Amino acid sequence: MAFKGDLWHHRDFLKFWTGDTFTQFTGQITDLALPTIAVLTVQVTAFQLGILNALGFIAFPTLGLLVGVWMDRIRRRPVMIVVNLVEVATLATVPAAFVIGVLGLYQLYAVALIMGTCTLFFDVAYQSYLPSLVNREDLVEGNQKLQTSASAAQVVGPSVASAMMQLFGAALSIVADVFGTLVAVLMLASIRKPEPKPECSSAGGQGHLLAEMREGIRVITGNKLLWTQAGCTGTSNFGSNIFFVAILLYAYRTLGISKGVIGIAFSMGAVGFLVGVLISSAVTKRLGLGRAIALSSAGSFGLLIVLLANGSFAVLIMGAALFVGYLGNPIYNINQVSLRQIITPNRLQGRMNSTMRTIVWGTIPAGSLLGGLFSTSLGIIPTLVIGGLISGGSFLWIVLGPIFRLSKQPEPMGD
Repeated sequence: MAFKGDLWHHRDFLKFWTGDTFTQFTGQITDLALPTIAVLTVQVTAFQLGILNALGFIAFPTLGLLVGVWMDRIRRRPVMIVVNLVEVATLATVPAAFVIGVLGLYQLYAVALIMGTCTLFFDVAYQSYLPSLVNREDLVEGNQKLQTSASAAQVVGPSVASAMMQLFGAALSIVADVFGTLVAVLMLASIRKPEPKPECSSAGGQGHLLAEMREGIRVITGNKLLWTQAGCTGTSNFGSNIFFVAILLYAYRTLGISKGVIGIAFSMGAVGFLVGVLISSAVTKRLGLGRAIALSSAGSFGLLIVLLANGSFAVLIMGAALFVGYLGNPIYNINQVSLRQIITPNRLQGRMNSTMRTIVWGTIPAGSLLGGLFSTSLGIIPTLVIGGLISGGSFLWIVLGPIFRLSKQPEPMGD
């Protein structure tokens, strides 16, 4: 579906997709460069690395519900443009500080916090905007195309990031993300389709902030399909972030992998993501919606293959672990994001997405902090085991819940 469909003729979606594709690719450089700077240049401890990762997501449990209400009160495209410009300014401080010799841990903390806050605003606006940009019957196709870009970026991006870090250094390589984000701003600004004026009040909330926040919470807690999604994704994120705090420490300090080749492992892993995008429709058709989501959520058990990494084959084994671990991600994401967009009325999209993000990304700071603590107190390898088991075990939410019984996507909700 990524290479065909009606959206190839939707000029505004193509602009939206183009901007997203640029940031997906260049964002891979920053995603690898920032922790590399922390580990190799600033020489952080495991706990400090956990704090750095946690700051990138702390906005979700603290501001998520408020942002969701706001996104249902205003047009979402201008928000995406503004936060992208803030990201440009924030990212530019890293190479600038490096050049003048003042780059340090607290600046990295500030960059992570600001970028994480921008991600919150952008993601809630982004997922809430798509249903107003394309028809409901085109949402699965739209999400699959966006996931295709994400998968391609994850395949190519880490290797490019490694090469750039080797050639220019980790800090200077972030300049590429500055330019990529500027391209996204231009693409968003060029979209011509008018965004519908949002309703200013909820059905029962009379426009009061707290009432609308409560309504957004009830959208999730009052719907077993959405609540099961929240539990599964939140558990997976919690475990995977325990795992991923330890993985770079394991690669750089235990296995001795250099920054010039570390990206190869992540690129190999991301091939699994790409394969997952390409087989998503076939797997879902063959197994049915519920079984496909359950199987894909169990894929994180594959991350534990990384424990076999050793010697000259360490990069290849690490890549194989990430391949298996990433394979199910797009199958899960395409199906579950489309499901929640389809069953939620448009006037509640912002609050639904923000409440969902608050829950499922709210577990990330906790996982990151515990990953730092466990790496310090228990050791890196036990931390990898704990994280992989928790993340893979998230499939139980699906198997024991109502989603497992779904054979296909339900009929779209009205607005």
